[in-house]
Amino acid sequence: MNGINVVNRAVRFAVEHFLVVPCGAAVALVWANWGAESYFWFANRLAFAVNNVGMAFFFAMIVQEVLEATMPGGALHTWRRATLPIVSAVGGTIGAIAAYEAFVLAGDERLLLAGWPIVCAIDGGLAFLFVQFLLGKGAARPFVALMAIVSNAMGLIVIGLHQQSAHLWLAGPLLIACGLVVNVALMRLRVRTIWLHIAIGGTMLWWGFWWTGLHPALALVPIAPFLPRSPRGLNLFADSPHGPHDSPRHLEHVLRMPVQIIMLLFALVNAGTVAHGIERGAWAVPVGALVGRPLGMLIAVSVSVALGLRLPHRLGWRELVVIACAASCSFTFGLFFATAVFPIGAVLTEAKVGALSTITGALVATSAAWLLGVGRFERRGHVRTQKRAYRLNQQ
Repeated sequence: MNGINVVNRAVRFAVEHFLVVPCGAAVALVWANWGAESYFWFANRLAFAVNNVGMAFFFAMIVQEVLEATMPGGALHTWRRATLPIVSAVGGTIGAIAAYEAFVLAGDERLLLAGWPIVCAIDGGLAFLFVQFLLGKGAARPFVALMAIVSNAMGLIVIGLHQQSAHLWLAGPLLIACGLVVNVALMRLRVRTIWLHIAIGGTMLWWGFWWTGLHPALALVPIAPFLPRSPRGLNLFADSPHGPHDSPRHLEHVLRMPVQIIMLLFALVNAGTVAHGIERGAWAVPVGALVGRPLGMLIAVSVSVALGLRLPHRLGWRELVVIACAASCSFTFGLFFATAVFPIGAVLTEAKVGALSTITGALVATSAAWLLGVGRFERRGHVRTQKRAYRLNQQ
């Protein structure tokens, strides 16, 4: 009985902290390098279902959480606060693309120029894990969630338009419109289950996105505004176990465990890469993600705040530096984007190695939090400030 309780606690801890992503990625890396044939057989057969269908549920749940954070009392309440993560995502993406292209143009790897959508990727699961570990469950998590949604959506739209099927162009918008009408009707009828929204409206939207050239992983995003929502306070995901977020009508309650399974499979399918020596091309992605994104994000936020936008509640500039570093990790999403951009070959391998190396963003974010004395290192920062004040008084 004690053993069962230990396992249950371990599973609950892994679910709450999105540890399924790094665990799945670790298994994929080991499997790919020790049994490449069996791994790629497994990954190729699951890739479409996981990347195009399963990930739609992940994005829907994250959008629901962001919408609740924008309600009265939430960390992103008022448009001046809710707009800032969007601006930071756009600025960070522009910075990442600029750094990526500049690095590629400075060398001889011109084939990598087409890979700029890769640096649009932010690994949502790992970014959530990093900011929650370093900064807690306050305003940082919805901020980085909205950043990840916007940045990944930009990359997915570019990739989807590049792979679109022109002869099905007219059917796509029609199905999207029908899907939205169905969701409006279900909302007005106050249907008690969200599965009708997903099964009927969601299916129409999925095919509409697919035929329009938009990536179907975003297909359930338009559904979120039509589903029941409850205000989410600053202590994100710390609601009462019997509160509105635990209701069978709430998207988070229904999809929480399925999304964890999807994220585990997503990491398994996309993270497997056979290790090779690090070529010059493998540096392009980390340069864009680890250098360009944080700089672009912080510049965009600085300009936006000067123009009148506001920082989220309980979030200052030191925390934003940590968030910028945490958002530099593309990892499994970068691998997913790389596979969609490049055909199988040496260039794809270099891009995937580069995406894997962005995991160092976790170390950079941790170092930044330690140096700035924020989050779990806040007490250390307070002690350091007191020592500095004491030395000044002694002088």
